[in-house]
Amino acid sequence: MDFSKSDVLRGKSHRLIPGGAHTYAKGDDQFPERSPGFIDHGHGCHVWDVDGNEFIEYGMGLRSVTLGHGFPPVVAAATRAMQMGLNFTRPQKIEVDCAERLLGLLPGADMVKFGKNGSDATSAAVKLARAFTGRDMVAVCKDQPFFSVDDWFIGSTPMAAGIPQLIRNLTLKFSYSDPGSLEELFSANPGQIACIIMEAEAYAPTTHDHLQSIINICHRHGAVFILDEILTGFRCHLGGAQAMYGITPDLSAFGKALGNGFSISALAGKREIMKLGGLQESREKVFLMSTTYGAESIGLAAAIETIGIYEEKDVVGFLWLQGKKLRKAINEKIDENHLTGYFEVIGQPYNMIYATRDSEKKPSQRFRTLFLQETIKRGLLMPSLVISFSHSDEDIERTVDAIGGALSVYARALNEGVDKYLEGRPVVPVFRKYD
Repeated sequence: MDFSKSDVLRGKSHRLIPGGAHTYAKGDDQFPERSPGFIDHGHGCHVWDVDGNEFIEYGMGLRSVTLGHGFPPVVAAATRAMQMGLNFTRPQKIEVDCAERLLGLLPGADMVKFGKNGSDATSAAVKLARAFTGRDMVAVCKDQPFFSVDDWFIGSTPMAAGIPQLIRNLTLKFSYSDPGSLEELFSANPGQIACIIMEAEAYAPTTHDHLQSIINICHRHGAVFILDEILTGFRCHLGGAQAMYGITPDLSAFGKALGNGFSISALAGKREIMKLGGLQESREKVFLMSTTYGAESIGLAAAIETIGIYEEKDVVGFLWLQGKKLRKAINEKIDENHLTGYFEVIGQPYNMIYATRDSEKKPSQRFRTLFLQETIKRGLLMPSLVISFSHSDEDIERTVDAIGGALSVYARALNEGVDKYLEGRPVVPVFRKYD
């Protein structure tokens, strides 16, 4: 493949943009040197880079595009809203309409506030919990990679430069699989933890009882339970993971799949907590997600249309079905190439990733790079295994054939050395202290 136009743009982008991209997960260090640096356009699950190379995509806008790129009904709804004006001095009716539509899917939520990014919602949830409880500390699940761009979370990662130590000290970590580790945090910090925030799953199915035990610990110690549904919302179930597992969070954050790639997020929750950000006299008021573009009409219109399509087309059922097909076929290729234990598909069918391991079966960024390199050569853009409503059976068949070819190279590299097959430097984790 020719990547000459991408290569020219890379030099320019790194001169103008720190890191060369506005999202770290999209940066050059996350992909092989020989890769599509810039996407020109997309349709369904296919994308074309600036050099004209076509790929079947399995990142889908960092999981935000659930229906497909440029999905016509959603684009049309957003266009109609845009033509009527985006933002006014007072609220628009569509804000009430979208709130009513979303809350209709979440029986345990009474009120909702809209934003533009998932971090808007998760950070607002933390702020509300702190105000509601009068406590400062936050407990996060250490087995899950990301919750917010804001200081309260980034201070707990290796990329904590610029965040005061006092802020870093306020975020604690517990183990997803061990509720006892959460109990220990509460015991070690009595009356100080405002909330816990976590996703319902950690790349594997869980149970109602497991989640409810965590909620019970949280409530027993007077803390708020926040469920991060940024990834699970509208992928695993139309009512989110909370509906699938039959739990009721105090607050929950949605984003990504809510608008099929359009910028919209939502914080939903119980009235007794959410009302602290409203007009009320009984308690000190919280500045809650009040931004210029928090409720512009394009994202709201896209969300309403997207929810309607989910309901009409059983999109969630399709994601589960196609994900299961893809997993089964990849596992067959893994067996054919004798790669069990070296390459693995992880996660639920609606939200899969893959693990790459070296000859000692240890996690390997070099083998991840090799797999990316070889799938790119075969027409796949596959930083993960996230599918959409646009991934047809034909797309999956082509994908599996390409993966089979890539895994055959992977197998040879295990025997002969990965450096023999790598074309350039390896990719690196996003969260790291130094380059």
